[in-house]
Amino acid sequence: MTASPATTDADTAPAPAPATAVIGSGRMGDALVRLLAPHRPGLIWSGRDPQRLTARVAELGHTGVVDTADHTTAVHRADLVVLALWHRHALDFVRTHGEALAGKTVVDLANPFTDDFQGFALPETTSAAEQLAAAAPRARIVGALKNTFWAVLEDPALPGGPSDVLVTGDHQQAKEQVMSLLAPLPFRCLDAGALANSRTVERMTLLSREIAVRYDHYPRTTWRLLGAKA
Repeated sequence: MTASPATTDADTAPAPAPATAVIGSGRMGDALVRLLAPHRPGLIWSGRDPQRLTARVAELGHTGVVDTADHTTAVHRADLVVLALWHRHALDFVRTHGEALAGKTVVDLANPFTDDFQGFALPETTSAAEQLAAAAPRARIVGALKNTFWAVLEDPALPGGPSDVLVTGDHQQAKEQVMSLLAPLPFRCLDAGALANSRTVERMTLLSREIAVRYDHYPRTTWRLLGAKA
């Protein structure tokens, strides 16, 4: 009988975390970098003004943990790219960098709200995430954090427990990558099914904003699915 080969540490070691880039330096990008940096050494942060980002990294105390880069460099270095951009800017980004994004996981945070936040810039037959997938068909688009407003990212502690992050996508491995990325953060990640389910998430997010404004607690509003296990 042939002996089975010995198991080595290399065989049992977990796969290395994918190199990750956050694109965008607004409130969402800033909050995400602050939350992710302690858990994802080597995080890449890209914006239109890398020098300003370098100064912000120093303010956050993440010097040596977060690297700043221009968009092209960030995309080429990362395997997982988080787009903390408005929808129209995210579309421009994936159209510009489509070839470099091929085979990579791209996380879409945007909701296609109109400029006055009263409606949608897209028909109900599609979503911002699906529009990105159409514009960059060789990338693996995942929707996440669409229902999480910037104020909750900046201060996640809520009396009802951690808020839910709904993760949508048509590539299961890509969704699992994103859920693994977000797992150390003070949220509960739920697999929300196909990318087309982003249509519901995006529209429910606008409704939650409307209700929060009416009851005077916007933008500190989020979701938690009651009955789901913690």
